[in-house]
Amino acid sequence: MPRTPLPARPIPSSASAEGGGRPEGGGRRVRLPLLARFSPPQLIALSFALAILVGGLLLWLPVMHGVNADGTVRPVNFLQALFTATSALCVTGLNVLDPSRDFNRLGQVVIMLLIQVGGLGIITFGTAFALITRRRMAFTERVQVAQQVSALNIGDVRSLIRNIFLYTFVIEGVGALLLAFAFVPRHGLGLGLYYAVFHAVSAFNNAGFALYSDNLMGFVGDPLVSGVIALLIILGGTGFLVQLNVVAHLLNPRRHRLMLHSRLVLSVMAALLAVGTLAYLALEWSNPRTLGPLGFGEKLLASFFQSVTTRTAGFNTLDYGAMTLPTLFVTLILMFIGANPGSTGGGIKTSTFYVIVVSAWSMVLGRRSVNLYGRRIDMDTILRAMTVSLLSLGLIAGMFFLLLLLNTGHPDVLFIHLLFEAISAFATVGLSMNATPLLHPDQHVVLILLMYLGRIGPLTFAVAFSRPDHRDLVRYPAERDILIG
Repeated sequence: MPRTPLPARPIPSSASAEGGGRPEGGGRRVRLPLLARFSPPQLIALSFALAILVGGLLLWLPVMHGVNADGTVRPVNFLQALFTATSALCVTGLNVLDPSRDFNRLGQVVIMLLIQVGGLGIITFGTAFALITRRRMAFTERVQVAQQVSALNIGDVRSLIRNIFLYTFVIEGVGALLLAFAFVPRHGLGLGLYYAVFHAVSAFNNAGFALYSDNLMGFVGDPLVSGVIALLIILGGTGFLVQLNVVAHLLNPRRHRLMLHSRLVLSVMAALLAVGTLAYLALEWSNPRTLGPLGFGEKLLASFFQSVTTRTAGFNTLDYGAMTLPTLFVTLILMFIGANPGSTGGGIKTSTFYVIVVSAWSMVLGRRSVNLYGRRIDMDTILRAMTVSLLSLGLIAGMFFLLLLLNTGHPDVLFIHLLFEAISAFATVGLSMNATPLLHPDQHVVLILLMYLGRIGPLTFAVAFSRPDHRDLVRYPAERDILIG
């Protein structure tokens, strides 16, 4: 006698797996929780936008503002507060205000917290909270976190988040301890420790915020402050996956080998640091307003520091407004390339730059494939690198044109100043030729958009709010009669 088949049970969605909804209409519809309705790119874009708004509202409160010598509260309007919150959360460092004067200690602490949240990622912090409260992570949440930290494996996201937080706080703590040897004798124990912690957090997260009106120009010849800040910038801009992979390799070389990705970005990073140092040293050697008055050791230290800080950090020990045009040209290139993927830095990233360069070189040599360390780089990676570069150039060009249109004709704001501001904002660098406070408020809005889009990435934003196109299900014959070049 044949068995009667059992009725088919509806396949639970990710929402039901999370326990966030009940089947409706006989199991045909499932009510998803709010966060599960967003894709990873959408959640990243929206979470940063909401956090920027909240941060701007907090910094707008008079209780956050500094006090003048006569006891009056320093005025800070909402746009200035929003700009500062965006710059902090997007770990940029551009300022329309002086954080050391226009914000009191409470406001500076809020800025420091925004830097920490923005550097590690909002979704990363949400995941850490879920781990602390021992809540189970759904698959969609793992995908979201993996995309934000550029993880290669979704399954190890929980342990990766733990390691990222542990590594971050240990490095920042050690950096603050070292900086305390310089700041405590200068400011006293309590204030010196506060300065050390603030600058350690700002440096590791590549934010570029400093509690001095001239940033770090007063420490141009100080090997302790310049060296520790530069090291923190390098570690923060290396990328969490690369850092953890290198540490594991050093502890157990046989079990943990260096990933191909780690070898690639470390090589490119070292090459860019060397090229940048030599460029600053050669181009600014006799400039009386930058390296000219310094001794050889100080010149070498200052050149290395500027090469490091252009990797999206934003600190400066030299005045970029006094540099020569060839030096500024090198700076623009280094800022546009930026830091490593999955790091606290911005830019198009070192791996993207490398893939674009070697792909073009392979085409020149007539090679059909792009190889790296005995492996072939697949076409999807090449197309993604080309897309990121093209979108980034297009975004910078469009926003730069807006800056030109909105320019009020300030005598001290030139073409090079606006181009420098645009690239610095997009790459979340924070370096400036002292023109940011001179810009029109409408231009500040443009820079806010650039910092936001640069932090989340133009490709992430484009994917987040675009509709999927299913027309590629049909594969058409290839056409080879289109001439290129």
